[in-house]
Amino acid sequence: MYDFVTDHGPLAGTLLALAQIMGFVIVLLLSLAFLLLMDRKVWAAVQMRKGPNTVGAFGLLQSFADFIKFVVKEIVVPAGADRPLFLLAPLLTFIFAFITWAVIPVAPGWVIADLNVGILYIFAISSLGVYGIIVGGWASNSKYPFLGSLRSAAQMVSYEVSIGFVLVTVLLMAGSMNLSTVVEAQGGGFWNWHVLSLDMLPWPVFLITIPMFVIFFISALAETNRPPFDLPEAESELVAGYQVEYSSTPYLLFMIGEYLNIVLMCALMTVLFFGGWHAPFDIIPFTWVPPVFWFAIKVVLFFFMFAMVKALVPRYRYDQLMRLGWKIFLPTSLGAVAIMGGIVVYTQAAAG
Repeated sequence: MYDFVTDHGPLAGTLLALAQIMGFVIVLLLSLAFLLLMDRKVWAAVQMRKGPNTVGAFGLLQSFADFIKFVVKEIVVPAGADRPLFLLAPLLTFIFAFITWAVIPVAPGWVIADLNVGILYIFAISSLGVYGIIVGGWASNSKYPFLGSLRSAAQMVSYEVSIGFVLVTVLLMAGSMNLSTVVEAQGGGFWNWHVLSLDMLPWPVFLITIPMFVIFFISALAETNRPPFDLPEAESELVAGYQVEYSSTPYLLFMIGEYLNIVLMCALMTVLFFGGWHAPFDIIPFTWVPPVFWFAIKVVLFFFMFAMVKALVPRYRYDQLMRLGWKIFLPTSLGAVAIMGGIVVYTQAAAG
């Protein structure tokens, strides 16, 4: 990019950057359409149903039909709602969900912003994501959305703490907050992926990293309001939670933001624990597959796990949700950070 700007000027470089961002956004949205269909198909299969199968071959165009349906509907704003904030809230959720993807490397050199503080960037933007839900619930001027937004705020803050300590554990192992560097440190084979970390033997680091992955996965379910932790939108109690007053395009923006965050968590698990774009074996024919396909395969696998949890696990009570986050995940992840820090310091001292 720097050479291109030097040769063709800053305007051409800016246009190229915008083209790259638009291309990434389009691919991401198209992928989201088919992942949403996959989510519905998996849920249907578990319940021995066919799921969407009418619009397009095997129902492949169902997500696009739903998109058109939402776009052409009238936007209804409740009479007592704060109109500017009511319309701003889904836009905030949508924007924050997108800009977090700027630091996710999908292949060598394939990243919009290769920041040296990529993990801190994710911390910052994910913390802002809750504002869209809070503002939406408050601006609706209704008790059910407001209760749903309060639940969401407490839930997302509670599980962001655990996710943060898990990220610190990986940061200590990789020695960098740059996500591309984190992926590059896991090359050479699946035994070097952080979830196993067999390259750090005789230290049995996998006894720390495997529980950390499990904590990250469950915390990601809670962070994205995904079943069994979908208490902010529990239809049995709150009708539809923070989005009960929304319809048409604003509701669509909330849903796109929610699914973008789900896929982001799948991408983070791929990058932090499962080698990112690296193949499980660094030999032919595995190396013939382009790195971006290995990244996509892993993301789809984790999304399938999300879909199966939604179909199989019953919803938690709110007190169970809070107890799990504060009394189990927080002390466990904090202890893992302390142990991993000690291992890294000892290893560096012994090597130096």
